[in-house]
Amino acid sequence: MNTLQPEYTKVLLSSEQIKKRVQEMARQISADFQGKTLHVVGVMENGFIFIADLVRELTVPVVCLFVKAELKQTEAGTTEIFFSPEIDVTGQHVLLVEVLVESGVTTDFLVRNMTGRQAASVKLAVLLDKQSARRVSLQPDYFGFLINENFVVGYGLGEHHFGRNLPYIAGRPEHG
Repeated sequence: MNTLQPEYTKVLLSSEQIKKRVQEMARQISADFQGKTLHVVGVMENGFIFIADLVRELTVPVVCLFVKAELKQTEAGTTEIFFSPEIDVTGQHVLLVEVLVESGVTTDFLVRNMTGRQAASVKLAVLLDKQSARRVSLQPDYFGFLINENFVVGYGLGEHHFGRNLPYIAGRPEHG
């Protein structure tokens, strides 16, 4: 049985709610890409469970690719974003998949990067959309749930890698 640390006792989304919404998203994505091969680019690490569940529900041909974001501080004090490995998406229909988008800065960079690499199309699928934290103009093409919680665990998301295995999404209860 999965148990939570005491600070994560508020179940926000049950495994049943998540499963139902992932199936609905997959139906829409499959309909939108009918007759095409879809190159699913999963952003690791947090997205691993969502990516797996989503691609298993898709009914179009799928090529699975994975990237991982790496942030590096420059000597000038700015932050540079790198994604590895570099993937070839030239002429392909790309579905970028992330479990959670908050500020949107790294996701926006990745969408622009894929577009700049001459992808035929780039769409974004997100399970959790925290629009209240957005710092760039970015709207997912497919999303599961809007959230406002400061921090969540479960379904691949974790704090210091704790909680990633939970089949639901939980947060800290509000104090007050």
